[in-house]
This record gives sequence, C-alpha cells and structure tokens, in this order.
Amino acid sequence: MFTHCRARALAVLLVAIGAGTTNAVLAQTFPSRPIEMVIHSNPGAGQDVFGRLVAEISAREKLLPQPFTVVNRPGGSGAVASTFMKSKRGDPHYLLSLSSTIVLALAQRPDIGLPLDIYTPVALFGFDLQSVTVPVDSKYKTFKDLVEAAKQSPDTIVNGIASATGTARFFQYQLEKMTGAKFKYVSFKSGSDAMAAVMGKHVDVTMENVSEVLSGVEAKKLRILAVPSAQRLTGLPDVPTLKELGYNIHVGGGRGLAMPAGVPKEALAVMEAAAERAHKSAAWRDYANKNMYESTYMGSAQLTQYLNNQLPAVGEFMQFIGGKKP
Repeated sequence: MFTHCRARALAVLLVAIGAGTTNAVLAQTFPSRPIEMVIHSNPGAGQDVFGRLVAEISAREKLLPQPFTVVNRPGGSGAVASTFMKSKRGDPHYLLSLSSTIVLALAQRPDIGLPLDIYTPVALFGFDLQSVTVPVDSKYKTFKDLVEAAKQSPDTIVNGIASATGTARFFQYQLEKMTGAKFKYVSFKSGSDAMAAVMGKHVDVTMENVSEVLSGVEAKKLRILAVPSAQRLTGLPDVPTLKELGYNIHVGGGRGLAMPAGVPKEALAVMEAAAERAHKSAAWRDYANKNMYESTYMGSAQLTQYLNNQLPAVGEFMQFIGGKKP
C-alpha cells in the first residue's frame, strides 16, 4: 500500500510538472500562427479602423512574433462576429475588435445566447465619445436651447443616428431620462450618413460619435453643443461637457480587444502585454488625439469588471426599446 501511495503521489507530481512545462512552453511559443482579428462591422467603420490600427501597430512595433489577418464578419448587429468567437472557445489565435456597446447589447438577448462569458476581455483602449451636434447655423445655439425645445415640443426634433439599438440611441435614451426632453430619431446606414443628413438639414441633430462628425465640424458645417466626456476634449476646448452642464452622463463606444472564452491564461498574459504596449505607442496616441478619443486604458480584469458593471443600464435600455427578449 505504501508503494502504491508513493506511486500515486509521483504520478500527480509528474502531471503538475508537465502542466507547468506546457504552460511555460505556451508562454514562449504563443502565438504559433497568425492571429485572426475579427471585425463585427464592414470595412471603414469605426471598429474596423480601430482593429486594423491595432494590427498595424503590432506589426510596426513587432509586439508579437506573428501577424494579424483582419477578417470582417458583419451582420446581426454584431451577432455574426460574436457567434463566430463563441465557436472558437479556448483558441487564443482569434481576437475580436470589441465594441463595448455591441457586446453589452448582445448579452441582453438570451434568445441568441451571447452572454459576456463567451469572451475573455483583453484590454480597452478608450472611448469614441458621443456628441450632440447640429448644423453650424442651427437655431439651437446651446445644449440648453435644444433641450428646452425638445421638452416644449416632444417628438418634433429629429435625431439622425446609425442604429436603433446602437450607442447613439442609448445616448438619446440617457439624455431623455436626465432632462425630460423627448426626441424623435431616424436611423441611417452609418454614422457618416447621419452626419450628412444633419449637414443637409434633413434632420435637426445627431448624437453620433465625435469622430464621425469631426470632418463636418472642421469644414465649418457642423457645431458640437456638448460631449458626454469626463472632461473637456483637448481638441475641442470650447465645447462643454454634459457633466459641467449638470448632467452626469458618460457615453461612448468603448474600443477594445477580446479573445474567446477559455483561453490559456499564459496566452492572455502575452496578448494583454502586447495590447498595453500598443496603447502606449505614438501611433495610438496620434490616432486618439486626431479623432478626439477619450484614451483610457483598462487591462483584462478591469475591462471585465467594467462590462459587468454596465450590464444593468444597458439591460434597462434594451427593455425600454423592446430589444430584450425573454
């Protein structure tokens, strides 16, 4: 019996040593093949541009020994890409160009089976903030002007947005809750189409991302009344934040990265380190400044906590618009 017990103990020890060796080897060899960067949107959209930028930074800075191959998998408001990621559980050679808004909205749909635990969050790079933007010669000169008009004449001021379930619609919902105003919305194929509609005065306002409307602002055809940021943006020093106007609202599309669930922790550590280096790069800093991003880094643990903390508010919004299925 003593010999048998010693044999079992030795076997357990060898398994433990083997596992440790395997993990050490994985940390040294990962990635062993090109990593597929999965994009949930069409080429040219904000999340696509972000994902391709990360891939370019990785190649330029030699952050990983293997390249990224970028594959667009649009459809289903992000469900196609997330379903694909779900099918790759445990395989660290897939990386999602993550939009916080999209994964949170999908997680509120039990009928499609895409909860947050199908991902391993890697890192958040920052927020592509929303805006309250009107034509440059709009009669609404301030955010207060716009809100008062939307309170006095509900559903008459039209907000042009890219999606009836996207971040801009969520922003409208938050504004209406906070201010008592009531806007009508019209959805377009993209944020750029919504911007064009505002410039053409087909709609009164857009609550799409600052990065989407920036070219119109620079062309002096659009004017931003307010932004839902933590502090004034360096590139827009004259634009007030909603917080300083008395509304504690922070809304923007979080741009980040996620691996499939169940990946080895050693692979996650390698990818998280590469992401942090990419975020510190001059290329990311220049891009964030140019596009007025709120550059905020979160590692895997912090991003996981952030997404879970946001779930209740997004769930309330999805219930309000009728997008949350039993």
